Amino acid sequence: MEVSIVQADALAFGADVLILKYAQALYGVDAHVVRRLDGNTGGVFAAVPLPPVGSVSLVDARGLLGARDVLFVGVQPLGQFGYAEIREFARHALKALAEKVPDAAHVAMTLHGVGFGLDETEAFRAQLAGLIEAWQSGECPPGLGHVSIVEHDERRGERLRNQLDEILPKGLEALPTSAKARSTAALQTDALRTAGAGSRGKAHVFVAMPFAKEFDDRFHYGIHKAIQAAGYLCERADMSSFTGDILAWVKERIDSSALVVADLSGGNPNVYLEVGYAWGRGLPTVLVASEQKDLLFDVRGQRCLIYDNSIRLLEEHLTRELQRL
Repeated sequence: MEVSIVQADALAFGADVLILKYAQALYGVDAHVVRRLDGNTGGVFAAVPLPPVGSVSLVDARGLLGARDVLFVGVQPLGQFGYAEIREFARHALKALAEKVPDAAHVAMTLHGVGFGLDETEAFRAQLAGLIEAWQSGECPPGLGHVSIVEHDERRGERLRNQLDEILPKGLEALPTSAKARSTAALQTDALRTAGAGSRGKAHVFVAMPFAKEFDDRFHYGIHKAIQAAGYLCERADMSSFTGDILAWVKERIDSSALVVADLSGGNPNVYLEVGYAWGRGLPTVLVASEQKDLLFDVRGQRCLIYDNSIRLLEEHLTRELQRL
């Protein structure tokens, strides 16, 4: 079996089956797919049976998508869908596929976890580990030859391909498939062995910053890179992806974090709310800002790392600060 990262539109991508999660509400790609399959019938979705947690639903795409069929996998609501659940989702999806579509040779899926705040690297490793577990144990269609992880964002696709090359430079075929070999050598790297299974035990940093396109490079190449190099998972909340209690999720992730990094650029009120909560909880907090003028009155007396609109400088400042802490 081959795993690849493909930059494409998941709705138009050609495959035997498109695998999607259903987190007891519709988000992103799954919402678009359901609406297309259901013909926009006022939100009734009668033509698309959506599964409860632990169940699956196979739907004929009827030529409305690039994939022949869609497999919906029922999972926990997003606030409860963490790294371990991503790993189990990937394994469960291939196992269900073996029962529902045993002739599937090429399946497509999207990356899970990053749209609502989980660490991109850890989420990808957890999903990859689940796929590998299903493949190694034979819990997948016997003729499955290709799993495409479809990513619309070009920059994220590039990061994921780099991750895949780093984790599996020789591909899946280099991994053992016998039971004896799996017990000692399967998922050989710590990256795969602990992703999902041991993620809860890994220290994480909560990043408070606007979830806007113009902040993406600052986050991925300035903040995330420095935090990852220091050995932490890096999480931030996307306010637009939740339909439930986003504040409860934010408070839980801040409460359990090793420290908080906050980018105060632009004076975003959500960021200030998260900083205030972290201060109230007595958590170490590192403040950064693009320019001194970005700082509002109530934080001007606090130590803040100014990075002068330079992502490189942001990474350098934050790397030194994390080492100091």
